[in-house]
Amino acid sequence: MKRYLTPFVQAIPPSGIRKFFDLVSGSKDIISLGVGEPDFVTPWRFRDAAVNGLEQGRTTYTHNAGLPELREAIAEYLYNQFAVKYEPRDEVLVTVGGSEAIDLALRALVSPGDEVLVPEPCYVSYSPITAIGGGIPVGIETFAKDQFKLRADSLKAAITPRTKVLILSYPSNPTGGIMTREDYEPIAKLVEEHDLIVISDEIYAELSYDGKHCSFASLPGMRDRTILVSGFSKAFAMTGWRMGYACGHPDIIGAMLKIHQYTVMCAPVMGQLAAIEALKNGMEEKDRMVESYNQRRRLVVKGFRDIGLDIHEPHGAFYAFPSIAKTGLSSEEFAQRLLVEGKVAAVPGHVFGLGGEGFLRCSYATSVANLTEAIDRIGAFVHTLRATQNA
Repeated sequence: MKRYLTPFVQAIPPSGIRKFFDLVSGSKDIISLGVGEPDFVTPWRFRDAAVNGLEQGRTTYTHNAGLPELREAIAEYLYNQFAVKYEPRDEVLVTVGGSEAIDLALRALVSPGDEVLVPEPCYVSYSPITAIGGGIPVGIETFAKDQFKLRADSLKAAITPRTKVLILSYPSNPTGGIMTREDYEPIAKLVEEHDLIVISDEIYAELSYDGKHCSFASLPGMRDRTILVSGFSKAFAMTGWRMGYACGHPDIIGAMLKIHQYTVMCAPVMGQLAAIEALKNGMEEKDRMVESYNQRRRLVVKGFRDIGLDIHEPHGAFYAFPSIAKTGLSSEEFAQRLLVEGKVAAVPGHVFGLGGEGFLRCSYATSVANLTEAIDRIGAFVHTLRATQNA
């Protein structure tokens, strides 16, 4: 049947993250640090809001852009938390997860041949989604010595006359890197100078451990040049609900809405009801989960350093990105052998693009007991490697 498939789709590799997730599915003796999913169950008050909606018969379509009450809550939340002001009616779009919002933004903006700049290592979907729409993804390598921040000189060197969009994704998956307002200011100057549009994926905004997250849209002149993408999966432990949103200039949001209308119609009403409750009354639960991640972050960073692996301090998200370069193994070989010999699943850094080789992505969104045991197993694996290499 492959003859019916387009050559382009056949050539797209499967997600490197899902590959390792599938390998451990159903294996009871393997500790998984692979998939970036909170180990918390969605807080009861959010679930209860969905259940109440079902009991009241709220099972119909909503407005294509989402329930007005949810769009208002999103706008209020972004203004209170990150000082970015949006008009709920025509500048906020509720989507089926942040992933749909990214896809809609790229499809609305990118014509065949347009270049999309993607700081890497990064979330694995940006480049494939760009290419599916006919755009040309251009990776910009970031480095551990810079805490994986995007530097203005690297951005400037990558811009060409065909560059149209810059994707920013901070706090970062997979590195845990963040960008401060001071880091963003020279980036904003280049964005304005070269007339670029920015897709700012801020799904991990609430998972910032050393001060409040800075939204790129909050910088002077950047609000209308930025599509702010976020959602409820990570900080609110709502991955399976698939609730996201995009905010931006009404012309761009309107274009995205047209695509959304013809593809998914609207986000599920039950999830929208849960999301309203999360924003209105769920901040205490969110804060408790974030504090737990912060404790685990400190445990994991210390653990890797005690093993003797270099690791930069991850200031956001819930990933550690230790260097395994000292072992002499590639990221793929290290991850494969760690899975088989050490019974720990993690994702090899090379799947995240430029700069990822020589690193391993480890999610610490799992229990302290699992993390402690995983660190012990990784330490034993690395010790065995060293002993073998020195023999």
